[in-house]
Amino acid sequence: MKDTLIFLVSNIVDHPEDIVVEVKKEETRDVLILHVHPDDMGKVIGKQGRIIRALRDLLKLMAAKQNAYVDIELFEEPIEGTPVPEPVDTV
Repeated sequence: MKDTLIFLVSNIVDHPEDIVVEVKKEETRDVLILHVHPDDMGKVIGKQGRIIRALRDLLKLMAAKQNAYVDIELFEEPIEGTPVPEPVDTV
């Protein structure tokens, strides 16, 4: 799945050398965390999220044939100077 995602995304973006995919194993599924160049984020997301939704649907169908579950998360780096919210303790 990881190689398929890299292949598909590398044909969409302008900076294919910056593509990194991390695989995070959870209890019943694998989560593919996709890192792309900041200039390519819009191309991967697409208008109204159509491209990323299509990538997710395609990989979920491929995984279902192998009796597995895969999801894609798009990694967004925090913008410099933007305050990061601190966790709030709820009691």
